[in-house]
Amino acid sequence: MRDYVVLEVRRTLREPAFVIFGIGLPVMMYLLFTNIGDDVDNAWKTASMIGMAAYGALGAALSTGTGVAEDKSIGWLRQLRATPMVPRSVVIGRALTGSVIVLPAIVAVLVAGGLLNGVRLELWQWGAVTVLLWLGAFPFTLLGIGNGYRLTAQTTGVVNLVCNLGLSVLGGLWFPTEAFPGWLRAVSSYTPTNRFARLAQSAADGGPPALATVAVLAVWLLAFGSYAVLAYRASARTV
Repeated sequence: MRDYVVLEVRRTLREPAFVIFGIGLPVMMYLLFTNIGDDVDNAWKTASMIGMAAYGALGAALSTGTGVAEDKSIGWLRQLRATPMVPRSVVIGRALTGSVIVLPAIVAVLVAGGLLNGVRLELWQWGAVTVLLWLGAFPFTLLGIGNGYRLTAQTTGVVNLVCNLGLSVLGGLWFPTEAFPGWLRAVSSYTPTNRFARLAQSAADGGPPALATVAVLAVWLLAFGSYAVLAYRASARTV
């Protein structure tokens, strides 16, 4: 399975589209959002850094599903079923691939925040923010994998794009939720992306994650994980 994961990671990182949109775009958006106008404080630079890093991780995690759908369409999954790898290893391998490829998107935005925008955190905070964003992206990897197994390659790309943009905006990754109407702010607090960003923001603020944040993310992890398993079982009957 190690060789399979290495193969998939190399394939993904060699894709120009992933490098441009998965890594470059979040950095560009972060620098744009935090350098418009003269009254931009350090708190917003830090919060936006975490939001854009989460956005980059979300896009990278979902892209794992696009790869699954493409492999399904060209018969690669059928070939994998003929190898000694058991189905569980294939799914786990894809999940591990997603966990690896989110790191460049996260690190690129954090480096931009520290080097270009002057964000200052303690060393342990930088480490905690990175690790929490990395771990918190796992539910979205499962969502992408579920879409890849359940949908066609073309449909998966569209659905992942809608999920990416919708969850990013609704979760407050682009704009602070304080600007939302009251009802939308209440809805946003239950979205996985909102709690995903809060998970890392707690470390930037110097405290532990709130229990409610961990609980909401755990529920979404269970939901997306169940979806991925059911989608894989459905694909096994047709691929």
